[in-house]
Amino acid sequence: MTFRHVSCAALLSAAAFIAVPANAKVIDQSELGFTVAHTAQVAAAPEDVWKMLRMPQKWWSKDHSWSGDAANFWLDSQAGGCFCEKLPGTGEGGTTGQGSVQHARILFAKPDELLRLSGAFGPLQGEAVTGTLTIQIKATPTGAAIRFDYVVGGYMRFKQAEIAPAVDKVIGEQLVGLAKALGGSLPPTRDEKAAAEAADDEPEKPGKAEPAAKRKTDLDDAVSDLLADPPKPDDEAKDEEEAPEAP
Repeated sequence: MTFRHVSCAALLSAAAFIAVPANAKVIDQSELGFTVAHTAQVAAAPEDVWKMLRMPQKWWSKDHSWSGDAANFWLDSQAGGCFCEKLPGTGEGGTTGQGSVQHARILFAKPDELLRLSGAFGPLQGEAVTGTLTIQIKATPTGAAIRFDYVVGGYMRFKQAEIAPAVDKVIGEQLVGLAKALGGSLPPTRDEKAAAEAADDEPEKPGKAEPAAKRKTDLDDAVSDLLADPPKPDDEAKDEEEAPEAP
C-alpha cells in the first residue's frame, strides 16, 4: 500500500499489523496535536548508524512511499536538504512526466548524533499540520541507541484519538527498518529493564520541583539547554527594567 492510495482507514488497518520496537508509545496527545517516541539499540557504532540514516532507500518502507519503490528515496543530510522521492514517469525509460515528492526538509544535522526533519508524512501531508521528526543517536557499550520522536501539531480532518496510534506504529516501522538494516535490534539488558520498570513504578513526590537545569527530560540537549534558562514573564522583565539602580 503506497501513499498514493492511502486513506485514514487504510492507515489504521495497516498499522495493526506492523511490528514495532518494545519501547514505543504515544507520549503526549491533545486537541493541538500529539507526540510519539520509539527507541531501539543496535550493535553498530554511531557513525555507522549515521551513514545508514543518510540512505533511506535501504531502510524506509516502500509501503510508505508514493512510488511503491524504496529505491526512489534520497536524502541530502544538511540543513535545508531534502528527504525526497522520485516519481517515475511514463513512456520509454520512464522519462516522460517525471515527478518528485518532498517528504521532509532537514532542519538540523549533527553527524553521528542528531538529525531533525520537518515534514508531515503520508496522509498528513494533505492537512494543515506541521510534523517534526528528531532522530537521536547515543553511543552505548554494545553499539548505539537510537530514538525517534515525532511531534505533530495543527489542524487536521482526522480524529486525534485514531490517527495518533496509527502514526505511532508507522514511525515505529521505520525504526524497525533502520535497525534491521544495521543488523537488527538488540534486546534491552537486565539493568535497562529494571531501570525502566522502576521509573514506571516510582510515584511522583510532592514538594518543590527540581531546577529546570537538573530535571531529567526526554528532550535532546539543544532543547534542554533552553529549559535551563527559561524566558521571564513580560511583567517580571518589565519590573526589572524599571527598577532604580542602587546608589
